[in-house]
Amino acid sequence: MDVSFLQPVFAASGPYATVSADVTHTTEKADTELDLRVRAVAERLTEQGAPQAVVEAVRGRLLQANEGGEIATLRGRALVVAADGTVVLDQALTDAPREEIAEYAPSPHLLPVLRQVPGRVPHVVAVVDRVGADISFLGTPGQVEEEKEVEGDSFQIRKFPGGGWAHHRYQHNAENKWVHNAEEVAQTISSMVRRLSPRFVLLAGDVRARQILGDRASDLWSDLIVSMDEGGRAAGADREPVERRAAELVAEHEAHEEAETVEKISSAGAHGLAVTGTASVVEALRKGQVETLVLADRPDDEQLLVGDAPTVLGVQQSDMDALGTRGTAVPADRALLAAAVASDAAVVVVPRTAMPGDIPVAAVLRYTDESTPSPQ
Repeated sequence: MDVSFLQPVFAASGPYATVSADVTHTTEKADTELDLRVRAVAERLTEQGAPQAVVEAVRGRLLQANEGGEIATLRGRALVVAADGTVVLDQALTDAPREEIAEYAPSPHLLPVLRQVPGRVPHVVAVVDRVGADISFLGTPGQVEEEKEVEGDSFQIRKFPGGGWAHHRYQHNAENKWVHNAEEVAQTISSMVRRLSPRFVLLAGDVRARQILGDRASDLWSDLIVSMDEGGRAAGADREPVERRAAELVAEHEAHEEAETVEKISSAGAHGLAVTGTASVVEALRKGQVETLVLADRPDDEQLLVGDAPTVLGVQQSDMDALGTRGTAVPADRALLAAAVASDAAVVVVPRTAMPGDIPVAAVLRYTDESTPSPQ
């Protein structure tokens, strides 16, 4: 998972309030129920010493679900609020949280949140007809980051069922216009794919338009196409089936990436580009070697020492002495995640049972050097 969206969290000043809350708002008593849940969260934060500005920032964001609109469809929500009351993370969850959190602490508690953040798999969605297409690029879950509308030639776009001397000419003209319009759509998608590198291109809408467009897809994205029959461009057309299918594909890609990452860890002996265990991963993070940090969903109860930057970390004080600095003790999963964000590494959270040898952490490496531990 690309965790660059967490950069504002670690750029802010702690302590932090981390909240993972149930904001389900689907019953007749939803307003009252949500008020009670938010009150309980606020009380827990206050008891832990959170300042009023932080508590009020949390309360205000969570109660937005009472205001109706799209946000009322949320079931789970995660927040991180910095010491000055600034909301540095406001993230919808895939469902009500498996583990509710209301914590005010020197470092944010993000591992449980990452387990329920929607997959961040960049993709293109194109809803097409014989005139054009509505094309969207989504990188952040549920958020359209770029949108294009292609409107081709609609004059005499339909084939006529009747006969007559001009019947074949009208039929031929209509088909030519479908093709011309599809070529415009294909060029637009090609440009988007070239710039943004999506993992898949979902085509929805008119069957014939999808067939023509698929035939004109360049080698750049023809292998990325997933087609579906539902969805349309007409006013009032229901886009929910398209959104649901895109979410399913994102989940499939994310699951495949997780399985592939675990396989790389398990087969490290064959390629050498992986390390396991806290000490080896810490050393790799210090040197910027980590391409993907792999965290077990149930970490061990261990701490690391962190210096004046997230990647200045060690397992014991002798490590920090060698770096010429003192360290502050931080829960290991939090320190490792902060270091991964600081070094532009991806992060994958997997069930502890999927980790080889029941280890709490591993890493896929960008490169190895002479000091990299040899895989067993």
